[in-house]
Amino acid sequence: MHFDRWRAVPRNLSVLRDRTVATLLAARSISLLGNAIAPVALAFAVLAMPGGSATDLGLILAARTVTQVAFVLLGGVLADRLPKYRVMVGSDIAAAIMQAGVASLVILGHANLPALAVLAALNGAAAAVFEPASRSIMPQLVPADALQSANALLKFSMRGGSIIGAALAGLLVAAFGPGPALAVDAGTFLVSALVLMSIRAPRHTAPSAPGRTMLAQLIEGWREFTARQWVWAMVGQLAFVNILLAGSFYVLGPVVAEQSLGGAPAWSAILTAQAVGFVAGTFVAMRIRPRYPLRVAALMTACFSLSLFLLAGPAPLVLIAAAAFVAAICIDVFEVTIDTTLQQHIPKESLSRVMSYEALGSFAFVPLGMAAAGPVAEAVGVGPTLAVAGALIVLSAFAILLLPSVRNIRSVPTSDRAEGSPEPTVSNETTLAPDPAASPDDVPAARDAELRESR
Repeated sequence: MHFDRWRAVPRNLSVLRDRTVATLLAARSISLLGNAIAPVALAFAVLAMPGGSATDLGLILAARTVTQVAFVLLGGVLADRLPKYRVMVGSDIAAAIMQAGVASLVILGHANLPALAVLAALNGAAAAVFEPASRSIMPQLVPADALQSANALLKFSMRGGSIIGAALAGLLVAAFGPGPALAVDAGTFLVSALVLMSIRAPRHTAPSAPGRTMLAQLIEGWREFTARQWVWAMVGQLAFVNILLAGSFYVLGPVVAEQSLGGAPAWSAILTAQAVGFVAGTFVAMRIRPRYPLRVAALMTACFSLSLFLLAGPAPLVLIAAAAFVAAICIDVFEVTIDTTLQQHIPKESLSRVMSYEALGSFAFVPLGMAAAGPVAEAVGVGPTLAVAGALIVLSAFAILLLPSVRNIRSVPTSDRAEGSPEPTVSNETTLAPDPAASPDDVPAARDAELRESR
């Protein structure tokens, strides 16, 4: 029995036999490899400019972050209106052009703050448009019982590209300089676009309301997002957790490493353990098939705080690294579980828009956490700040489980829905199910009527 259980992992990898899925994973890995190179190359390019400073670098990175947040909703609308793979190809080509522009300015010695900030902002917009399409395309590519494995492998391809890119970044900058390294980044986007263009395009389902304006579809997506309490409640909890985690771990973690653990090598060891945990999390996520997925997801967020408690001590480096490893596994399991649950329960014609609202809500306030961490730590101390942040994360995990809509949402058995066509299922009073006898055109209206009654 034990042997048979572990043979499930190779069976889960069988989704890679599908050329379309393997191509998508390869494209994401290549693109993320370039994304990991860019920050290192850009940092040294900015610092090499006449008068370049950390402030300039911060402004350029902020410009990219702002547009990435601002355009993610547009990305959701486009992915629901157009074939998703075409949206992804267009975004990759746009990103390649922007990064090629940055590389050209640096190589030719014409780099300056306004130009780099504008190109970074456009690059962030391209990334924002890409994201909802890449997250919502999987139900079109794989059968229902392979969704969890496919989502886990997508995370693996993204993590793998990021890890390899981070390792290559320093070597490329040292050997060739920041300009050529940025050119490599531009090349990865172009290669990713070419790889995506080679796939057999999944059949595109036309929007449920042809002729509707983008604004109307954006509002429609908001209604779908807010109609299900478990969706917006989980997003709200994740936003709270991300604010605390980003500010405490990524801002105060290096401070603890510098003061008590041995400096940069210690922090590098912690981040390396975290990276390995992300890879391991892929295989854990493939094996987990919870009947109540959001119960597992909520408990996973509680584990995010492990490294915060140990940094607050601080504990020995090996224990902190081990905690970062475990927390990374939990993060991967959480992300795969949430994506799979959304894909199973959100109507496919609005899935990209709902996922774009989820992305916006989850990460829009992360910069606030990063900005507040330093002042709070100066006022009450680094250790207490880390400990309180960890405690609040744990409390939020159990608080979200007080909601019946979160506790009772169930995974959708394969037999309950058509292959690749996720639909809501009844698991509590806030989850909607279309009438099996209704025509496809009647489903949205029936859903709206049920929502009004439930309110």
